Parts: sequence; C-alpha cells; structure tokens
Amino acid sequence: MSAVTDLIDVQADAFRSRDLERFIACYTDDAVIRDFRGNVMMANAAVMREQYGQLFAGSPDLDMQIPNRIESGGFVVDEEHLTGFNMPGTPSEFTAIVTYFVRDAKITEVVIAAS
Repeated sequence: MSAVTDLIDVQADAFRSRDLERFIACYTDDAVIRDFRGNVMMANAAVMREQYGQLFAGSPDLDMQIPNRIESGGFVVDEEHLTGFNMPGTPSEFTAIVTYFVRDAKITEVVIAAS
C-alpha cells in the first residue's frame, strides 16, 4: 500500500457508501474526468458534485469492486466492476478501466474507458 493507493481506496469507499462530501474531498477543485478519447466528461469538482450527487441519490444499490490494480508513482489504473448504477444512458452494470492521476495527495485527473 502507498499514500496514492490509500487515497484511491478512500475515494472508492466513499463511492460505495454514496458519501458525496468524502468522495469530492479526494479531488482537487480543478480535477477533470475524461473518457479514453480525451473528451471532458466533468470539468471540475463543482460539476462532479452535481453529477455524482445525482448518481448517489438515485442509485441506492450502487457498488464497485476492484478486481485488478496497477500502481506506478502517482498513477493508479483500476479495473472497476460497477453495479446498481442508475443514470439515464448508462447500463446498470458495467466494467471500466479507470486511470487516476494523483498529485499532492489529491486526484487531479481521471480517464475512464467503460464497456
């Protein structure tokens, strides 16, 4: 374990428990979430708060498991299996490859490839 993976674990636990404040606290104010093609999905923590707030409120059975992880310095790549996802246009269950970029003990950028 490292401080970087510990941060990602706190973020994942907050996601599972739908604890928006603890989840957002893991990110910088200017954190960006992109898809694997580089398209910005969420441009900052304020947008994340709105989007994840809706997801958490509308997904009482939300869960995420991390069967595989790779860490290198300030980068963490997780295979995430998500269930109970309740958001229009998104399947309720899917697997994603998520790359987290961490600097100064906060997540600064996330790149998501989902199937």
